[in-house]
Amino acid sequence: MKPKVFGIGFHKTATTSLSNALSCLGYRVTGPNWVDHPDIAATVSEMAFDLVRKFDAFQDNPWPILYRELDQRFPGSKFILTLRPTDEWIKSVVNHFSEEETPMREWIYGVGHPKGNEDIYVARYDRHNREVLEYFKNRSNDLLVLKITAGEGWAKLCPFLGEPTPALDFPHANTASDRKKPGKLESSCLWQTYLKARRRVRRLTAGSIAI
Repeated sequence: MKPKVFGIGFHKTATTSLSNALSCLGYRVTGPNWVDHPDIAATVSEMAFDLVRKFDAFQDNPWPILYRELDQRFPGSKFILTLRPTDEWIKSVVNHFSEEETPMREWIYGVGHPKGNEDIYVARYDRHNREVLEYFKNRSNDLLVLKITAGEGWAKLCPFLGEPTPALDFPHANTASDRKKPGKLESSCLWQTYLKARRRVRRLTAGSIAI
C-alpha cells in the first residue's frame, strides 16, 4: 500500500496544484477541510484522524498545523512542504481572502482575515516553515520541500514518492490568471489524462471496426 501523503505547506503555496498532481499519480486526495467549522480548534484532531483512514493524500488546511501529530500517529507517512517567497505569499493571501473571515484562519493566525493583519500572517507563515524544517531535519526520506511556483514539479515529486513520471505537464491550478479565466479545465492534469484516454479508446474502437 502507498504511504499516506500530507501536504503541509500553507494555503496559497500551490496546494491545489499539488492536489491535482497527486490525483494524477493515483492518490485519493482531500482538502481543504472544515474551513468554516465553528469549533475547529477543539475538534480538528479527532476529525482529522478519522478522515485519514478514508483518503491517501491530504492538502491545504488544517493539515499543515497537524504535522507533528500526523507523523506520530501515522509512521512511515510522506510530508510535502510547498513553499513560495514570503512577499509573494502574503500578496496572494491578501488578494484572495482580503477581509473575509473564517474560523480556520482565526485558529491558525489568531485573527480571521489577512487584510490589515499582514505582519501577523507573515510571522505565522515564516514560523511554520522554520519549525517544519527543524522538525524534519536529517529526515530527507520523509519530507520534500517543493517550490511549485518556481517551476519545480514531477522531477522532485515522483522520486520522493517512488512513482513513475507521467507523460503530462505538471498541473498549475488556481493561479490569479486562472481565476480570471473561468473554464480552464482543459489545462489541468486530470483533463489531459482524460483526453489521452479518450484518444486511446477511439483508436482501439477504430481498429475493431476495421477488423
